[in-house]
Amino acid sequence: MSRSTSVVRALISFTLLACLPAAAQNVPDAPTPKPSVPSNSPFPTGAPPAPKNAHPDNTPADQPAETPSDVPPQAAQPAQQKPGGLASSRNDLYTISVNVSFVQIPVTVKDRSGRLVEGLSPRDFTVYEDGTPQKLSFFSSEPFPLSAAVVVDTNLPAGSLKKVNDTLPALVGAFSQFDEVSLYRYGTTVTQVCGFSGSGSISTASLQKLKRPGRNEGPPVTSGPLANQGAVINGRPADPSAPRIYTPPQESYVLNDAILRAAQDLSRRDKVRRRIIFVISDGHEYGSTAHYEEVRKVLLSQNITIYALGVDTAAIPVYDKLNRIRLPGFGYGDILPKYVSETGGDMFAEFSKDSIEQAYAKITEVARNQYTLGYNTKVTPSSTYRAIDVHVHRPDLAVTSKGGYYPLPPPPK
Repeated sequence: MSRSTSVVRALISFTLLACLPAAAQNVPDAPTPKPSVPSNSPFPTGAPPAPKNAHPDNTPADQPAETPSDVPPQAAQPAQQKPGGLASSRNDLYTISVNVSFVQIPVTVKDRSGRLVEGLSPRDFTVYEDGTPQKLSFFSSEPFPLSAAVVVDTNLPAGSLKKVNDTLPALVGAFSQFDEVSLYRYGTTVTQVCGFSGSGSISTASLQKLKRPGRNEGPPVTSGPLANQGAVINGRPADPSAPRIYTPPQESYVLNDAILRAAQDLSRRDKVRRRIIFVISDGHEYGSTAHYEEVRKVLLSQNITIYALGVDTAAIPVYDKLNRIRLPGFGYGDILPKYVSETGGDMFAEFSKDSIEQAYAKITEVARNQYTLGYNTKVTPSSTYRAIDVHVHRPDLAVTSKGGYYPLPPPPK
């Protein structure tokens, strides 16, 4: 082999070695192997994948999952619904209540003897709104914690108010550790004595602030500077020999204002709780700035129930019936039954200290252990009142619920 031939071969070998890296970079990737398709597969080769199944684990494949179209997306995350889309947990109620089209109805069911009836199911109830049956989207029979505003009439006669003052520790004890309570008193004005806190956190000092001596109704004053001179003509008594009797001025009993103040405070509390106003009074209303219809609208739009303990004249059957008649210039003798009836609450009329203490426990038991029904309706202006009628398909049972509601306006977008 000549020297020139060896040089040529060396140059060719060097050139080939220098080109190998560049050639390796230009080599195309190998094609991805396709999965083997069984010969009996009904899907053709290259068909796109099927969409992911959106059914929940507990929903049969042949049954579509039910999701109400008007429930906000956050409501569907924690919801634990029964078959058919009926929610039954208080956590579900929290998310459902965000939507203003959801109507919540606390319902009390008692037998002939006045005992609470347990064990009813959604099939035992039918709810009508303006005469049209509604499909339930929520049903629960579990007890609810309470947000309670206790309103005490401190303008009662001294003897009746002393009985109420002596029973206040039993009133606080009637609430559970899961309830929150706020205390109010009213007479000619309304005062919040204690803000919302756990029932076990209400101090003795707060109860002392709630107490008042009451109205002293002594014998009429027949002499002295406070005596009434009777009929007066030209600034002089028509009959100088007539006895002078002192007539006190008409006092105010601002029950409407007191309920409105408590309702406004309750409207800002947790909507999962059962929100109630517990009134201890003779029901006399006179001199309030707020009118009954105004207060009623706030109560029904905020789903607040009135429970009442009638004392003094409200605890005497004959006087109680007469006091429910409105006298021009004197206000209502007892307006509490109207509030209780409209909001679906309950009222007890007690006179003795022991019966008052027992009534406290009965009222909180009824308020906490109601059935809770709910349905979705169309959003309408808040001024439109809607009538509600709840039926139970079992004989000899008494049903108590609110008579209607005012829908809240839709939230701003």
